[in-house]
Amino acid sequence: MTDNAPRLRLGIPKGSLQETTQKLFQRAGYDLRISGRSYYPDIDDPEIECILIRPQEMARYVEQGVLDCAITGLDWMLETGADVEELADLRAPWPNYGTVRWVMASKEGSPFDSVKDLEGCHIATEAVGMTKRFLAEHNVSASVEFSWGATEVKPPILADAIVDVSETGSSLRANQLRVMHVVLESTPRFIANRAAARDAWKRAKIERMLMLLKGAIAAATRVLLAMNVPKGRVDAVLQILPALATPTVSTLSDPDWVDLSTVVAEKQVRELIPRLYEAGARGIIELPINKIIE
Repeated sequence: MTDNAPRLRLGIPKGSLQETTQKLFQRAGYDLRISGRSYYPDIDDPEIECILIRPQEMARYVEQGVLDCAITGLDWMLETGADVEELADLRAPWPNYGTVRWVMASKEGSPFDSVKDLEGCHIATEAVGMTKRFLAEHNVSASVEFSWGATEVKPPILADAIVDVSETGSSLRANQLRVMHVVLESTPRFIANRAAARDAWKRAKIERMLMLLKGAIAAATRVLLAMNVPKGRVDAVLQILPALATPTVSTLSDPDWVDLSTVVAEKQVRELIPRLYEAGARGIIELPINKIIE
């Protein structure tokens, strides 16, 4: 490629989303390599330039056009108020790619049971804008202070309540905090700069990438089951398979048998295989799937 050849500048989230994002791209067919010392990950596509940036800042850089597109959380999109185009929800059954909750919490045994009880109080959070909007929605006036970390340890001495992100709730419980409200539920989103999204070359490049990323996510919880079935037992086997399965039936060299294959949810396999065997299926194999393009 020449120096003036078109490139897509892609933001890769640093921190909690980083490892899973790398895994997602690898499953989608990209060799994405993130060095511990560099903020410019390598990717085996010369038309893509990656930059490692904290999710909290990502939407702002996309809005400014520093980045053409990126992955960040819905929470940070809303917190920054950046004017970007959201192209996909990338929630997946992997660490930090599921739904996370921003919750308002107070110390167990405190007099604060509801947001209405926080009138005139102090709230610590990393998501100042989100918290102020939530208070405004409930007509509550309170002091909201930015927290640089360890937010969950601040009540009751350094704050009356907090708004913090929680995936499992274990940290809240460990610090004797109780949830008062769910302020926001957030998942990873793929966003684009609006001008980049209107650029024909960049839009096509993004759409091809998203097809592969979403295909990898669609395959995350599914496997391929293949088996040989006597022709006289095909109907019995089909009745066992999930209703949404669309089996492929192929002939074999033995005219009395067929090859049957279908995609099923991985969690169903341990129940399905014994039943399929009892129905007459033989040579049953389970295969992983990297991508499913709907």
